[in-house]
Amino acid sequence: MKAAGRSARTRLRDRVAASDPGLLRLTAGLRTVGAIALTLGVLAMFGVDVKHLVAGAMAAMVATFAIREKEPGPQAVTLALGLPVALASVSLSTLLASWVVVGDAFFVVLIFSAVFVRRFGDRGTALGLIGFQVYFVSLFVGGKVSGLPGLWAAVAVAFASSAVVRFGVVPATPARILGLLRQAFRARLAQLIATQIELLDAGPDDIEKTLERLREGTARLHETALLIQSRLDEGTPDASTARLVQRRIADAEIAAERLGLLLLTARSAERADTLTLHLPGAPAPAVGHSPAPGEATELLRRDLTALRTLVLRPPAEARGTALSHLRNRLLGYRDEENLPEATAAVQDVFRGVGETARAVMGLRIALDGPQDESDDSPATARSREELDAEDAAIDAGEEAAEKEEPTGLRRPTTRAAVQVAVGSSLAIAGGEFLSSQRWYWAVLTCWIVFINTASTGEILVKGYRRLLGTVLGVVAGIVLAGLVGNHTWTAFGLVLVLIFAMFYTAPLSYTLMSFFVTAMLGLLYTLLHTYSMSVLLLRVEETALGAACGIVAAALVLPIRTDRRTNDLLGTVLERLTDVTEGAVDQLSGGPEADLLDTARELDQALGDLRAATQPLTHPITPLRARRDTAQYVVALLETCAYHARSLAATAELLPTHPSIAADPRLRGAVRRTVRNIEAIAAHVADENAGTQVETGPSIASLLEPDAAGVPRYGRITGRVLRHLERLDEAVVGLARPLGVSVGAPQR
Repeated sequence: MKAAGRSARTRLRDRVAASDPGLLRLTAGLRTVGAIALTLGVLAMFGVDVKHLVAGAMAAMVATFAIREKEPGPQAVTLALGLPVALASVSLSTLLASWVVVGDAFFVVLIFSAVFVRRFGDRGTALGLIGFQVYFVSLFVGGKVSGLPGLWAAVAVAFASSAVVRFGVVPATPARILGLLRQAFRARLAQLIATQIELLDAGPDDIEKTLERLREGTARLHETALLIQSRLDEGTPDASTARLVQRRIADAEIAAERLGLLLLTARSAERADTLTLHLPGAPAPAVGHSPAPGEATELLRRDLTALRTLVLRPPAEARGTALSHLRNRLLGYRDEENLPEATAAVQDVFRGVGETARAVMGLRIALDGPQDESDDSPATARSREELDAEDAAIDAGEEAAEKEEPTGLRRPTTRAAVQVAVGSSLAIAGGEFLSSQRWYWAVLTCWIVFINTASTGEILVKGYRRLLGTVLGVVAGIVLAGLVGNHTWTAFGLVLVLIFAMFYTAPLSYTLMSFFVTAMLGLLYTLLHTYSMSVLLLRVEETALGAACGIVAAALVLPIRTDRRTNDLLGTVLERLTDVTEGAVDQLSGGPEADLLDTARELDQALGDLRAATQPLTHPITPLRARRDTAQYVVALLETCAYHARSLAATAELLPTHPSIAADPRLRGAVRRTVRNIEAIAAHVADENAGTQVETGPSIASLLEPDAAGVPRYGRITGRVLRHLERLDEAVVGLARPLGVSVGAPQR
């Protein structure tokens, strides 16, 4: 019974870890709710009125979510600096309330400054956010000069409560968060393998749904790998450990994705296109039977299940159990003599299982420390020796190159500050016409639509989502206000629930977050005895006005068109792709060692930025369907390129220590055309009149064909490298058509 209970708890923990990597959303929700609850409790002990309770609750929310640093020390400093900023802000808001023109002018200056100081990093962003939001809090509760001491006390209690909850009740050190992210990576890796097992048995009727889950699982695993990458510096004791974890995470991610491709190839009559795993709605390969009818299918199902067990089983359960036998069997597939009798495509799947098992073992060693070696088979011992040699070769001595910072209006923060100041001025003017008391809602919306956006299209989509969430939230607010009536603490309890939901869903859906915010505001209006149907409808009108003012400002004042931003980011992706590909092939050809994994992660980050920037083009409401399809296709092709570049980088990283990988100078010639084509596309993106051309010619696949005697021209590892280069070359040529680059034969 205890074992069954522990197993159920483990499964629940893994599900939670996979759905919320690092428990970042849960932590944010609990911290905010805890800070608000503690603030309300302390203020209630002193018998303050409802207005100051609301002010304290909102200030506690601001003091909690504004802090962005990852380490406790910097967080404490920012929180300490934020208190005087908040006190000054609430004082000025209250003192200037009777001076309408002066107050409005100061509010615009404050908004400009709050955005401008983002150039100083997380601390500048947090202090600017605190200054703006606390000014808004004073406007919301209708602060008076006579009640200023009470507001000071409420703000001070809010900041103190936020500190207590952050550092005492819900602490989250970088090391702890990184540990939770590692657990999430394991859980998502296990989920991806489970989907691959489904793919093994999927028939023609359910292959599309299974393939969609496979795409989603692959993307979620990659997302978690990037989250881990962003936390390595703070969450590990030294650079060497960070480097080790980075390599093992990359190995496991690449091996798992490759295993999915091999399964797809085995299910179809021809080689599966890597694009199938990255393009939503891409047609599934034609299937009508399992990849290997009979015994081989059962072996594959058994071994994939064993691989999933190997990923999930805690280290403490690995000693003295059958887990070592599972590991030995799976690693044995790395030797040709252990492969079962099957077609070549199915044998490739078993090889993929073996390589994934090796990556999982390396991951367990990196995350959990040395493992029990008493039951190692020769294949396992050899894999362990390879991993030890790779670990010993890790060099942590790299220095980040300094980048030239843009100046003046070229700075994104300066441009955004000017835009939001102009938009807020319009929102103040328009909001005053709608309501002399609630005009600030338009300003708040205008401010929010500029946060984390960088182009006119992004602001348009965010404004639409906020308006939709607000409309739905008004309906919910009407219902909740009617249910609560005059029960003050019931209303505060529901406010806490809605705030938790707001922070928990914020990274997932901006529309949902706006819904919960508006529903919460309906309850706050009830508490302040200012609730009415007309107030909630005014909230919708002010929100629509604020979004419109933000869009107008973004379109007319120092605009950054979506096309321009996506082209800039596309150029960056292509540049990073060239760096990774050239660096990996150069090292595989016998060149000097390079820091390839960091370069590959820079490519992933650039691709993530591009994917976010294309959301306005791919949003379901866009009327330009052809443009949407083109954007999705280009991003999917780039994700395909990034996968093959990562695989090349991971293989090149093994070169100094892996006994079966040797440098092959002939690889340099195989990559030249691909690099030239990437550079040609980048030149066309930068200048449509550049007159560049993508070259085609003999396929790299021709290099893989056996010679006249039937003997392969290259070894297995070099052959794998050439296959990645071939698919990368195909994907790069595929980029030419949607981007309008001409394709022609190579020039002589």
